[in-house]
Amino acid sequence: MKNLAKYFKPYIVWLIGLIILIWGQAYTNLTLPDYMSKIVSEGIMKKDLAIVWSNGIQMLLLTLFGGLCAVAIGFIAAKISTGYVKKLREAIFIKIEQFSLNEFNSYSASSLITRSTNDMQQLQTVLAMMLRMAFLAPFMGVGSIIKAHQLAPSMSWIVYAAIGALVALIIMLFIVVIPKFTIIQKLVDKLSLQAREMLTGVRVIRAYNNDDRQQAKFNQTNLESTRLNVFVNRVMMLMQPAMTLIMGLASMAVVWFGAYMISDGNLQVGSLLALMQYVMQTIMSFLMISMIFIMVPRAAVSGRRIGEVLNTNPSISDPVNPTHLPAKINGVVEFKDVNFGYKGSKQQVLSHISFTAEPGQTTAIIGGTGSGKSTLLNLIPRLYDVTAGSITIDGVDIRNIKQAELRQHIGYVPQKSSLFSGTVGTNIAYGKPDADDKELNKAAEIAQASSFIKGLPKKLDNPIAQAGNNVSGGQKQRLSIARALAKQSQIYLFDDSFSALDFKTDAALRKALNQELSAATLIIVAQRISTIMQADKIIVLDDGKIVGIGTHHDLIRTSKVYKEIAESQLSAAELGED
Repeated sequence: MKNLAKYFKPYIVWLIGLIILIWGQAYTNLTLPDYMSKIVSEGIMKKDLAIVWSNGIQMLLLTLFGGLCAVAIGFIAAKISTGYVKKLREAIFIKIEQFSLNEFNSYSASSLITRSTNDMQQLQTVLAMMLRMAFLAPFMGVGSIIKAHQLAPSMSWIVYAAIGALVALIIMLFIVVIPKFTIIQKLVDKLSLQAREMLTGVRVIRAYNNDDRQQAKFNQTNLESTRLNVFVNRVMMLMQPAMTLIMGLASMAVVWFGAYMISDGNLQVGSLLALMQYVMQTIMSFLMISMIFIMVPRAAVSGRRIGEVLNTNPSISDPVNPTHLPAKINGVVEFKDVNFGYKGSKQQVLSHISFTAEPGQTTAIIGGTGSGKSTLLNLIPRLYDVTAGSITIDGVDIRNIKQAELRQHIGYVPQKSSLFSGTVGTNIAYGKPDADDKELNKAAEIAQASSFIKGLPKKLDNPIAQAGNNVSGGQKQRLSIARALAKQSQIYLFDDSFSALDFKTDAALRKALNQELSAATLIIVAQRISTIMQADKIIVLDDGKIVGIGTHHDLIRTSKVYKEIAESQLSAAELGED
């Protein structure tokens, strides 16, 4: 919770002002019954209109003052709660941006979304209510008890009995309701996960006619969440009739015993009315306190979930004393006896990987499914960090370079093409926002995307839907390649980025890359032999180990694994065999 508290510091002055205003409102509420007692006992009963008018005017002015305090309290409480949660939301977004893929593997995407939205909303709502009640309730409660005791000490037991009943009720609610809040938030996570799963997998769901199955799975979680929320709300709703009963019994006791005291001459009528007001204020104060006891644990659950994210230290961080690369690098990428294993796993995904990717050359990586190709590529931009060995660029260990500076020199095309809502132009210029139309069109031309961009109604200004849902897989892949090329880096990483392209487009793209990026370092992960046959160096992976390095013709003769892959895709003539 310390991590959450530090974001509250800018609002300390506002909080002090809020407490002063709350004290003013509490003073108003506690003083008004005294004026009412004087008006009734000294004005109306004794028929002294001067007392009625003078105290009535003071009462009116005090009421106006209390009303202004209440308005100001609401304004400040809203400012503090919304401002604080805004800062928290910014902090959690920045923290998530700093996460490596290890941290993303620890938290599901739906959970991170829920923590950034639903949990934040819970915290904001509770904080806004607490700021209005947390300070007012103790002032009112203690003040009302003191005032009631001063008016009729012999009737104080009524107040204490009402308080005892309220405390017992709060404890019962606390025991029954509070444990349910954690379960409710977990169910919200689960609902978000299932909704996201349905939206992202809608094509597969419909193709297999599994709409009813997905709906049944969602309805089961939804029903469980509904039942739990209904139970919690029903239990909490019991508070209102219970409070009404306690207030009614307390009022009846005050009137009953107060009547005897009036008849004995020990209490005035005005004092009895004031006493009833103080008893009601005491009960209302404890009602507010009970609401705080119920709301705080729920907010604490949300706060703890937010705190978990903020307290998570990214496994990949910038060095304290970084080494800076020159503005123009050569682009020599070298793996030196690199090992890698996922966090929490003892099994090594990559073992003793050593090779060098030279500028002006294409280095290809191929292997069976699960051999570690994509993982190897992800190590270069430090999406993961090596567990042993080192990766260097121009002789500098990438762990000694700031992440932003390192990635500035890398154009990366992921295995799964991702586009963002905006336009064709903004997506291509994502890595270089200041790129002009000439540069964007050049990148699109190399990526073989010009043909379909020219056919769009608005060309580069044509809108792209969220996740690129209004373009085909091949178009999305070409736009992703164009985005990397527009960055004009020295090192380019292609993670099976040609899989959605037809053979003709694939060949044209490779030819354009060789011509336009002749001085750059190209590292390509591929499944198709035809994509990498002309590569200067091909690295063959099997079970996380290098089992062959060489050209296509060398590996056909020397690598059994490579030959098996090649024979499964190409004919003997294409392989160059007799």
